[in-house]
Amino acid sequence: MVVIGADTHKRSHTVAAVEAASGRMLAERTVPAQRRSFETLLTWARAHGSERVWAIEDCRHVSGALERFLLARGETVVRVAPTLTVRERSTARERGKSDAIDAVAIARAALREGLDTLPVAQLAGPELDVRLLVDHRERLVAHRTALSNDLRWHLHDLWPETVIPPRALIARGWQTRVAARLARAEQTARVRIARDELRRVRELTRTINDLHAELAALVAALAPRLIAERGCGVLTAAKLLGEIADVTRFATDAKLARTAGSAPIPASSGRTQRHRLDHGGNRQLNCALHRLAVTKGRLDPESAAYLARRQAEGKTRREALRCLKRHLARRVWHLLQPDPETTIPTRTPIRPGRILTIHCNTPTGRLDLT
Repeated sequence: MVVIGADTHKRSHTVAAVEAASGRMLAERTVPAQRRSFETLLTWARAHGSERVWAIEDCRHVSGALERFLLARGETVVRVAPTLTVRERSTARERGKSDAIDAVAIARAALREGLDTLPVAQLAGPELDVRLLVDHRERLVAHRTALSNDLRWHLHDLWPETVIPPRALIARGWQTRVAARLARAEQTARVRIARDELRRVRELTRTINDLHAELAALVAALAPRLIAERGCGVLTAAKLLGEIADVTRFATDAKLARTAGSAPIPASSGRTQRHRLDHGGNRQLNCALHRLAVTKGRLDPESAAYLARRQAEGKTRREALRCLKRHLARRVWHLLQPDPETTIPTRTPIRPGRILTIHCNTPTGRLDLT
C-alpha cells in the first residue's frame, strides 16, 4: 500500500509517495497546476504501486480539479484537513517547510489518523450546487451589509433627526420611503451616492431573496426530512447539506461528528476524567450545527429539556450546547440517509454466540444477511 500525499497550490501541485507500512518516503514530484499535468502525476503514481490511496489537503477550489480528475479515473481519494498536518511537520526529522515536506506530512497525517476514518472524496453531485449557492448568498449578504452601513451614515449626515431601526434598510417599506425622500432632496454629491447605494442594496436584496427561494426548493428535493426537522430552517439545512455533501461518505455518525469538530476529545489522566474541545474539523459545518443547537434549544421542547438536564448536572450553558451539538450530529446523519428502511438506527453490540440478522432492500428484492 502506498499513500500519495498532495500539497496543492494555485500554480503548482507537489505529490509524495509514502510507504504505508513504514511511513518512508519513496519519491516526490512537482508539476504545474494544469489539467494536462494530471495525467503525468497519475502515470508517475502507478509506477510506485498498484495499491494506492491519494491523500489530498482539503483546499476546495485549489484541489478540486485534481480531485475530480482522479475520481473520474477510479482512484481512491481521501481529504485531509490542513490542521492535521501541523503535528507531522513539527515532529519530522527534516526541519523547515517546503511543498515536498508538506506533501509527506499530508500522507503521514492520513496514515496516523487512519485512512478509513478520513472523509472519502466523491464526484460532485447536486449538493455542490447547494454549497455554491449558499456561499454566493453569504458573500452577497456581506456586501449588502457593508453598503447598508455606509448608506446609514450618509442618511444620518443628511437628516440627523431621522431614526432608522436596525436592518430597516433591507425592508421594502423603508427602501421606498428613503428613495422618495432622496428624490425630493437637493441633488448634492452625498445625495447622489446615497441614491446609488440604495439602488444597489435593493438589487442585492432581490437577488438574495431569489437565492433563498431557490435553496428552499433544492433542499426540499434533496433532504425533505432534514428541512422538516423542528428548528432547522432553509439556510441551516442548506449549509449542512452543502458541507456534508454525500452523507454516505461517513460510515457512522461518529465520523461525521469528528469531521464537524463536535466530538469531544478525551483528555483524561489517572483519576481525572475529562474531555476537551475539538478546535479542528470543518468549521463551517460546526457553525451550522451550533446554529441548529441554539435554535432547537429555543423552539424544541425536547432539546430545551436536554439542555436543562445537562445544566442541572453542573455544566455551563456553553458546555450543554456542545453536548447537544454532538447529539444533533447523530440526528443529522440519520436524517440525511438515502433510504430509512435500510438504515440501522443504532449500533448493536455483537456478543459471542449471538446471531445477528440484517434485512436490506435491494433493487432485485429483499436480502437477509445472517
